[in-house]
Amino acid sequence: MGLVWARLAIHRGRPSAPHLAVDPEQIVADGFDSATLSIDAPLSARPRLAIAEGPHGATVDEPVRAGELWQAQVRAGINPGRIGIRVEAPGFPAVSAALTSTLYTADHAQDGTPDFLRLADEGDRQAFRRWFTWIAEAQFFQAPFNRPGEINDCAALIRYAYREALRPHGSGWAEGARVPIVPAFAPITKYEYPYTPLGAALFRVQPGPFRPGDLRSGAFAQFADAQTLWRFNTYRVGGDLDRALPGDLLFFRHEAGRMPFHSMIWLGESQLRRDGQRYVLYHTGPDAGGPGEMRRLTLPELLRYPQPEWRPVPGNRTFLGVFRWNILRKAFER
Repeated sequence: MGLVWARLAIHRGRPSAPHLAVDPEQIVADGFDSATLSIDAPLSARPRLAIAEGPHGATVDEPVRAGELWQAQVRAGINPGRIGIRVEAPGFPAVSAALTSTLYTADHAQDGTPDFLRLADEGDRQAFRRWFTWIAEAQFFQAPFNRPGEINDCAALIRYAYREALRPHGSGWAEGARVPIVPAFAPITKYEYPYTPLGAALFRVQPGPFRPGDLRSGAFAQFADAQTLWRFNTYRVGGDLDRALPGDLLFFRHEAGRMPFHSMIWLGESQLRRDGQRYVLYHTGPDAGGPGEMRRLTLPELLRYPQPEWRPVPGNRTFLGVFRWNILRKAFER
């Protein structure tokens, strides 16, 4: 792209606004693509930049000097649309630049989860695991009356912890979640719930690879039962617990009963009570005697569970295996 620059001029005693250029003017909303914003302003007039339109569509870095220009990288988020950037330089009128981002439609794993939701950065994957397991385990230590009312079975606990792990975790979040402290975990940087092209509809509920029409067809929803989480939102990593990482899920299928699919969260070592033990966490769901309860078992306790159909061991036909969230699937995992 060829750019022609005009020198700053003085009009009636005031300098003209800085000249701006964006290259390219269109980027892909994949969380990684970027454009360069160039600003023709003097060395002494360091610009201040802010996203003025489409605040969840991109981020902009601090400007650095590049020859006679100031330059900044505009990095795509995952929400397509117009992105407006306001530029203010000391002593000069404010001016704006704009670019657009387009929907990223890839689903390289062909599992129904769009790549724009996948956490490709290892730091983001670790952040998700920490937040997901911490939020889930914190519910065990909450008094039942202080626990979110939506947590009434195993899938509800998982949905809640998954959704809340993807939110920003400021003081307002802590108050709403009724947690006494907020751990100093790194945030997920790629996106924040619910600011995605899917909005609040996080969970895949229909078969098939992702297609752009899925944004409106009902292929995603806010609700998913244990079977739906198993079929459309996770992938199997094996039947051996040694392969489980914190935040993975254990699924069971019992043919008898009103709710045949059940799930547990593999916590690994506790982040709230550090005793060196490895834990699983789950909600029993309601039964004839009441609303059910949260349970947190050590691995030895689970392996010796009185009812053998709940033991995650080879030979137990009800144990489906260890499953991992699709958003954590790496590029080479199919």
